[in-house]
Amino acid sequence: MIRARTLNLGVALLALVVGACSSVPPVRYFTLVPAPGGEATGAPSAQPFQFELLPVTVPAQVDQPQLVVRQGGQGVAMLQGQRWIAPLGDEVRGALSADLTRDFHAQDVTSLPAQGKSTVRIKVDVRRFDSVPASYAYLDAAWSVRPLKGGEPLACTSRITETVGEGYDALVQGHQQAIARLAGEIGAVAGALASGQSASCPTT
Repeated sequence: MIRARTLNLGVALLALVVGACSSVPPVRYFTLVPAPGGEATGAPSAQPFQFELLPVTVPAQVDQPQLVVRQGGQGVAMLQGQRWIAPLGDEVRGALSADLTRDFHAQDVTSLPAQGKSTVRIKVDVRRFDSVPASYAYLDAAWSVRPLKGGEPLACTSRITETVGEGYDALVQGHQQAIARLAGEIGAVAGALASGQSASCPTT
């Protein structure tokens, strides 16, 4: 009798555990890197160039596997069920590299030898990466471009806001669009400096 009761208790506990696990919503993963084959948005007359893109830094507050969103003036929420597929700094760097390659016919030669074309080194520090669902995605970045064959670096700042709709898909898409705009500003400067021309920081 005792053995039967113990067995029944074990079966009941197992059923509770299975039921609890099945009720947990699945984790969704997001990326900032655009899908291949998108339409180029850079200047059609831009000269191709090579670039080294250093690792991108992001604020510690949002450097989490989970999406971190603002709530009101002071609150934030870490969304356990909504996560980045890679560290946020790597995601931003990957998106910038893809956008520069697509929009300016540039080549990312980071960790590779240059192949005879003018090469520039790009450094990006993201100072704010704000996410407000159904409202906006905001990006504040300090960045610099320096020709590797000599010349002074040009240091600039970009502050970009994208309005977003309902849902986390729209929020991530807003950040993708903000990074694409940042890549456009960086690429215009990088292309000019790589070809030996003067350049100035964009006004945003």
